[in-house]
Amino acid sequence: MAAVAALHKKGFTITGRGTLLTRQVGMIEGSLRALLAECKTNNGKPPIKVKGPLDGGIVWVDGSESSQFVSGLLMALPLCGRDSEVRVQGLTSKSYVRMTQRLLSDFSVDIRSDSSFSIFTISGNQIYRAREYLVEGDWSGAAFMLVAGAIAGEVIVNKLREGLQPDQSIISVLMDAGAKVYSSDESVRVRADRLRAFEFDATDSPDLFPPLVALACACEGKSVIHGVDRIRNKESDRAAALLDGFRGLGADINVVGNRMEIIGAKLKGGALNPRGDHRIAMAAAVAALVSENGVTIHDYVCVTKSYPKFFAHLESLMR
Repeated sequence: MAAVAALHKKGFTITGRGTLLTRQVGMIEGSLRALLAECKTNNGKPPIKVKGPLDGGIVWVDGSESSQFVSGLLMALPLCGRDSEVRVQGLTSKSYVRMTQRLLSDFSVDIRSDSSFSIFTISGNQIYRAREYLVEGDWSGAAFMLVAGAIAGEVIVNKLREGLQPDQSIISVLMDAGAKVYSSDESVRVRADRLRAFEFDATDSPDLFPPLVALACACEGKSVIHGVDRIRNKESDRAAALLDGFRGLGADINVVGNRMEIIGAKLKGGALNPRGDHRIAMAAAVAALVSENGVTIHDYVCVTKSYPKFFAHLESLMR
């Protein structure tokens, strides 16, 4: 939204609530200023004050923390009067930028990039053209339900189809862990079976970390999830939230360098504070399905950020 807001002469303030106000967004400030927009953050954190108009040109962007601002620039710069070149250093989550590029193409906007996704060339004065569009089902949210089926019974999730979303790799992880997985063009069915430890690099799909921790707790042996550094600057420090929260439920979980190690064993259960993070709350709820005493989740309404009907859907699986 910062890049889009910077297209306008009117000033905007972009803010949030809870843990979003602690999220690092400093990479936005210098980049928008380089494109002649005004931008000021609160010492690198929200709120962000933005005033345009944004101009085209050459801009360097740090993509190591998040790909989201890169996507924002790719959406906004085609509407500028000048051509632009976005040079990205250390881009993570390339698949999400690839999704943005395809989406813009679907609406008649052309973005060209090199093979490493480090340089994007954007012509100015482009026009978005309206059309009908089918939005893909959300693999990030579906991953929690698919894990629930894998550890506690059976689930069918509809309106999921193969695409560019990196979180569809949840399917391969579930299969590696021994769950029974059946997929079609429009749905995925997962059934519980004897689960074994798995190893997965979540660097390009960091939103899978929370549901995979819940899965690992139900697997025999030591599971390893790589890419811990990618989850420290989310709605919470997810590495710390998962470590402290799941230890409180009885999990044998540790962080070693850039990887998280979980030795599977039945959880005792207990209480967990998700730190205002929707994905931590959903992971705890899924883990509760195979705990001895269940889990009490404080501030559970944080799930409404991405999945307002999560608890209703989870309850429907238990009827």
